[in-house]
Amino acid sequence: MEPNRKVRKQGLEHFIKFVRELPCPSPQAMFQALHELGYRGQEHARRALCLMAYRHVKRIKRIYVDGVDRAELPRKSNFLFVGPTGSGKTFLVESLFGKILKLPTALVDITTYSETGYVGQDPSTILTRLLHTADENPMLASIGIVCLDEFDKIASGQNNAIFAGAGTTKDVTGMGVQRELLKMLEASEVVVPLDLTHSSYADHVVMSTADIAFIAAGAFSGFQQIAHRRAMRDSIGFGRGQAINGTDPDAIAVDFTADQVENVANFQAYGFLPELVARFTRVVPFKALDDTTLKDILRTDVIARMTREFKMEGFELSIDETVLDHIVADAIKRETGARGLASTLTRNLEDVAFGSFGVDSKGEVRVLMRNGDIAVDVA
Repeated sequence: MEPNRKVRKQGLEHFIKFVRELPCPSPQAMFQALHELGYRGQEHARRALCLMAYRHVKRIKRIYVDGVDRAELPRKSNFLFVGPTGSGKTFLVESLFGKILKLPTALVDITTYSETGYVGQDPSTILTRLLHTADENPMLASIGIVCLDEFDKIASGQNNAIFAGAGTTKDVTGMGVQRELLKMLEASEVVVPLDLTHSSYADHVVMSTADIAFIAAGAFSGFQQIAHRRAMRDSIGFGRGQAINGTDPDAIAVDFTADQVENVANFQAYGFLPELVARFTRVVPFKALDDTTLKDILRTDVIARMTREFKMEGFELSIDETVLDHIVADAIKRETGARGLASTLTRNLEDVAFGSFGVDSKGEVRVLMRNGDIAVDVA
């Protein structure tokens, strides 16, 4: 047998073994596994993605293990997540596909890409990143997951980035990147560089995207205003800066309705090609996390991790319930969602950690409210 042919055969056998051994828990089991990993809230989005993940794995197994013709099966699904920052969009993708299902999963910041021929990464290198997560194995990468984070930033009216040497560089409208993504999100053959490089002479492979699921995620700030203005454009006296249903028009942590995100015309008004939005099987709205959910995340994740760290350094960390309420209220006020929980606590514990960590001492650290502010006592 020729050496190259032998290598290809061994690669195929490894791929089939990988697919055969892929875990495929039920959607309900995935939902529960996410809870055990510390994911809280977004029940509707969790259910939708767990079902999509189950179908993705089952489809792959039926094609590559059972030998079912791809034409007889439903096409792969692409999802679009729309919701405020800190609501758990990318964390959901990383937890489900990367940790539970252990599929090759690439999290990509789409704002670093530009249309081919402009300064910025070529969109084809999105698949290079997926290839790297699959240990450089194109076959494994071809069944993986790509999460396009900050997706809303490539809308034609949202990309205001200015680059040095302006006039020679960037496709600032974002439409170029959108056009490049069109073919990628469908079942197409893409020339993928093996390294993250701008050189067209770099080594490359040809990958099919027929079995790669794309999940785009973005905060879509201002989307609700656009959707509401479109719905009310014939109403007399509806002003640009007017609040919607009594809410702040500049608010970040807003909830999107199913009607708003399922209307392609709203995305077109926001600055997206309608045919690109149509490439997504489902558009899933994420809600701003409420105080109960944020407090649960704070207690079971942020504080649990910090308590373990302090214990390893020889200190018992205790935090009063009133402090939790204060931190949650602050995160809601600043509209940072779950992302803002750790920063407040870390900032207030920095001085104690700086003076106590790495020295041969033990004690108790108590965090409490004093005169309306967070205070830290060390004993």
